[in-house]
Amino acid sequence: MSEALLLACPHCLSMNRIQRARLDDAPSCGKCKQPLFTKTPADLTAANYDAIVNRSELPVVVDFGASWCGPCKMMAPIFAQAASELEPRMRFAKLDTESEQALAGRFGIRSIPTLIIFRNGQEVARQAGAMQGSQLKSWLAPHLLVT
Repeated sequence: MSEALLLACPHCLSMNRIQRARLDDAPSCGKCKQPLFTKTPADLTAANYDAIVNRSELPVVVDFGASWCGPCKMMAPIFAQAASELEPRMRFAKLDTESEQALAGRFGIRSIPTLIIFRNGQEVARQAGAMQGSQLKSWLAPHLLVT
């Protein structure tokens, strides 16, 4: 694996090449100058899915859920906390299965919340159901990018 990573800006979706050693230096997008890491989950849609998940070389964990789902509501602050602690070693994104039914269907989402970890656009791990913070971090640990 090279020393540089290609990743999408969560704001303008421009692709940026960032040296692994500089990930913790709060890098900004070369095009829009916004931070590449916001320490919060990005909202994933059909419009930005390809750039954020498929074209980025950083591992991405996607929380598939819905606003009406009780377990999803319980999981939301836990997922947000993990994002604040673990970015930039992994990108965090949320996908609303109600507004993005085709995208959710593409991954065979049968229950929510479901978390899927992608690496280079390929699914590498899946977990259905809400988790506590310690469980989530343990599940994510083997997939975090080593800098």
